[in-house]
Amino acid sequence: MMTSHIAFWAFAAVLLFWAVGAHNRLVRLRSAIVRRFAPVDEQFALRHALLEQQLEALAPVLTNAGPRLDALRAACVQVDTARAHAKQRPGAVGAITSLRLAEDILGEARARLPVAAALGASVPDLGAQLATSDAALSFARRQFNEAVAEYNLAVQQFPTWLLARLLGFRAAGTL
Repeated sequence: MMTSHIAFWAFAAVLLFWAVGAHNRLVRLRSAIVRRFAPVDEQFALRHALLEQQLEALAPVLTNAGPRLDALRAACVQVDTARAHAKQRPGAVGAITSLRLAEDILGEARARLPVAAALGASVPDLGAQLATSDAALSFARRQFNEAVAEYNLAVQQFPTWLLARLLGFRAAGTL
């Protein structure tokens, strides 16, 4: 009788230590997602400022492309709004999906604008700054997506997924 009690308590202790360790790992990985979103947020804000400068520089030059400029302005506002929402909950699938879709719309609006011909020598380094900003944003997004992939893998592993579901850990979205 004594041996079965000892075995039961040993098993319960191992299970408890595993549960605490798994919970701490999930919390650490979720915190890594929040930390990795900060550079993404910063790069989005920097690029937004650069796009505003570009719009100011292009408005007098591209008088016949008013609807395209308006579309780019609207896409910038949409990305900024989605970024603010995602900043509040960087692991939420809906917020990140909204930001990714807004980013796609912004990319299409930027592609429709004849920027290279219009800028010319008036703002020579704005295009280079935007290219640098896009590269930095791409790097930050890649790091964020790696953190999300690691977290999602941990949430989906057996038997951790049992604990994750019980404690409300859900898969996160990628940019």
